[in-house]
Amino acid sequence: MIALLYPTLPDLDVLTDYQPKIPLRVVTREGVLIGEFGEERRSVVRIDEVPEVLKQAILAAEDDRFYSHGGVDYLSVARAVLANVTTNTRQGAGTITMQVARNFFLTRERSYLRKLQEALLAWKIEANLSKDEILQLYINQIFLGQRAYGFAAAARIYYGKNLQELTPAEAAMLAGLPKAPSQYNPLVNPQRARTRQNYVLDRMRLLDYIDDRTYDAAQKEPLVLRTQNTQERPLIPLHAEYVAEMARRKIVEAYGQEAYTRGLTVWTTLSNDMQKSAYHALRQGAFDYDRRHGFRGPESKVVLPADTREDDPALMDTLFLNLANYDNLLPAVVLDASPNELRVLISDGTIATLTGKSLKFAEKALRPQAPANLKLTRGAVIRLSKFNNEWSISQIPEVEASLVATDPQTGALLALVGGFDFERNKFNHATQARRQPGSSFKPFIYSAALEKGFSPGTIINDGPFFIPAEEAGGTDWEPKNYGGDYEGPMRLRMALAKSKNLVTIRVLQAISPQYAQDYITRFGFSAADHPAYLTMALGAGAVTPMQMASAYSVFANGGYRITPYFIDTITDARGNIVQGKPPTMLEETREQVIDPRNAFIMNSMLRDVVDRGTASRARSLKRNDLAGKTGTTNDYIDAWFCGYNADLVSIVWIGYDHPRSLGNRETGSAAALPIWIDFMKDALKDIPETPLNPPRDIISVPINTETGLRDESSSDKEWFYSEFGPPDETEMLEPVNTESLEQIF
Repeated sequence: MIALLYPTLPDLDVLTDYQPKIPLRVVTREGVLIGEFGEERRSVVRIDEVPEVLKQAILAAEDDRFYSHGGVDYLSVARAVLANVTTNTRQGAGTITMQVARNFFLTRERSYLRKLQEALLAWKIEANLSKDEILQLYINQIFLGQRAYGFAAAARIYYGKNLQELTPAEAAMLAGLPKAPSQYNPLVNPQRARTRQNYVLDRMRLLDYIDDRTYDAAQKEPLVLRTQNTQERPLIPLHAEYVAEMARRKIVEAYGQEAYTRGLTVWTTLSNDMQKSAYHALRQGAFDYDRRHGFRGPESKVVLPADTREDDPALMDTLFLNLANYDNLLPAVVLDASPNELRVLISDGTIATLTGKSLKFAEKALRPQAPANLKLTRGAVIRLSKFNNEWSISQIPEVEASLVATDPQTGALLALVGGFDFERNKFNHATQARRQPGSSFKPFIYSAALEKGFSPGTIINDGPFFIPAEEAGGTDWEPKNYGGDYEGPMRLRMALAKSKNLVTIRVLQAISPQYAQDYITRFGFSAADHPAYLTMALGAGAVTPMQMASAYSVFANGGYRITPYFIDTITDARGNIVQGKPPTMLEETREQVIDPRNAFIMNSMLRDVVDRGTASRARSLKRNDLAGKTGTTNDYIDAWFCGYNADLVSIVWIGYDHPRSLGNRETGSAAALPIWIDFMKDALKDIPETPLNPPRDIISVPINTETGLRDESSSDKEWFYSEFGPPDETEMLEPVNTESLEQIF
C-alpha cells in the first residue's frame, strides 16, 4: 500500500515556494496600517521573528517532540491507540508536520487512507524541509478563528499586539486555538478558552519551558482582549478609513479580485501624525457644533421590565446587538433617572452613575416637565463619552464634515477625513460631496481681476446693488453683504479681508463672468460647474473639498497646478516595488498656470484675511505665514475654511448631507475655522515659518492702510504689476466705474 501511495503524493512546490493568501494592506508613509482587505487575515513572519515563548507554547500544546521525531511521533501514536481502546474516546496523535500536510494538501475527512496519506506526506516534508521551515509554515498557515490565519494575525486580532509583545499567558491562549478555533475562541467562549489556556500553561511548566513564578503570574493574568469596546487596543491603530477605501477601489480596479490575496501593500502619502490630528480636530469640531445646538433626546427607547437582572448577558446582547460604538461614543441604557442623577448600563458591561457636570448637556431632559421626545427615563438609549476618566452624556452629531490636507508643492495627500465616522456614513465628503463654496471662491475672482489690471489698491464701491427682474431672468436680484451693511468705497484688499459680497460682484461684473469662468479652469475647476453669471462671485457653483485643496495649492506654491495623489508606491508580499510614484506627480513636471506675481499678490491679500479679516481667529496660532478664506453659503447651508502656508494646504467643510441650515451665525469663521486651527496647531508645530518674497517685475508703493493713499512714511506696501505701474493718489482714490459697464447676469 505504501509503495503504491508514495509516488502519487503531490509535489512540495506549494511549501518550498510558499505563496499564502495575504490580504491587501494599506499603510501610511511611515508604514502604519490603516486598512486591510481580504477573506483571510494573515501576516507572514519569519521563524526568527517568533518569540521563544510562543514557540514553546505551540510545542507544549501540539507537539513537544517536534524537534526529535521524523514527522510521525510513534510514541504519541501508541498513547493515542491505547487511550482510544481503553477509554473508547478519540485522541489525536497528529504532529505539527502532519498538520502542515493536512492544511496544505488534504481534506479533513476521517479515514485510515487519509491518515496514511498524511503520514507519508509528513515523511516527505521532513525529508525536504528543515524543522524551522516546517514550524514557520505552521505558524503562518494555521487557522485560529476570527478569519485569522497564522499567529501574527491572531495576535493582532485577539490582543491588538505584535508577536513580540505577547505575554506567556497570551501565547498560551493562542497556542490552544488550533485544536478547535471556534470552541476555544476567547471572544466567544472565554471560559472554555481559559480552560484550554490553563492546560497549555500546565504543559509548559511540565516541560520546564517556564518557571513557577512565570506560571503563577500567567495563571493570575486577567483576560484582556482587543474588542470593539476596548478602545486602547484597536485592530487598525489609525483612523483613516476613507483613504483606505479610496486605495482599495484603486487597486481592485487595477488588479481585479486577486488584489485581495496577492499580499500587496499600498504605501500612501498620508502622514501618521497629521492624519491623527485631522481625525481628532474634525470630530471635536463636530462635537462642539453639536453641543452648541443642544441635546436632541434619546436615540431610542427599550422596554426594561422591573425584574430585569442588570448583569444578565442575554440583556446585554438584546440591548446592544445593533448599536455600534462610534469610537469614543458608547451606547448606554438608562436604568434610573432623576433630575440630579442617572444610572446607566454601558455597552462594555459596566454600570455607571452620572451626576453634576456629567449631566449638564442633557439637564433639560431630566426635568419633570421635559417633552416626551426629549425626556430621559428608564429604557432610554443614550450615548456616553469619557473625558478625564469620567463619563458624561453626549450624542452622535447629525452634522457632517470633511478635512483635506495636501502638500502644495507636490500634491501629496497628507491627511483626509471624509466624514464624522466611516462606519456610520461611508460617503466620502472630501472627494464626493459637491457643495457650494460660498465666499471661499472669491479669491479666484480676485485673481482673475489682477490679470485685467486691477490691484489690491483698486477702490470699488461697497454699496447697494440691484438688477431688476426683466434683466435678472424673472426675479429681482438684490444681493447683500453678510450683516446687511455697506461701507462705501474701499480697497480690494480690505474687501477680500472683510468678504464683501457687493465689491466682489462689481469686480466680476467689470472683468465679465465669461472671462472669470474660463480663468478658473486654470485652478482645475470645471467651467460647467460654475455658470457664467454674477452669482459666481458668491460661490454659487459646485466644488469638492479635494478640488479646493488643489486650487488653493496654486496660490501656495507660486502659481503651479498640481493634482492631488495619495498612492506613493505599491509593494508585493516580498517587499518588491510593483508600482512606483507616477511621473506626472513629480515636482519638476508641474505646470505654471498663473503668473507668479498674481500668486504673490493673492498670498499677500489672503494673509490679510487672517491678520485683520474674517479669519482673524487663526492669529491664535501665532504665525505670520498663514493665509486663507472663510466661506458661508446662503442660509448657512455650508461653512468652509480654506487655509494654507507654503508647506501645507488644509480645507475644512461642514454641513448636512441633506442640505439645511447650520443655524444662525454658523459661518465659516464659527463652524469650520476652529477645526482648521485645531488641525494646523499640531500639523505646523515643527515647520518653520516661510517668508513671502516678491517675484520679479512687481513693484510696491508705501500706503496709509486707512486712507489707501500713498504715504512714504508708512511701512505698509501695496503691490502692482510693473507694466500697470503704481497709480497716483487721485487714481487710487477714484472708484472704478463698474456701474457704467454692461451688467451681465
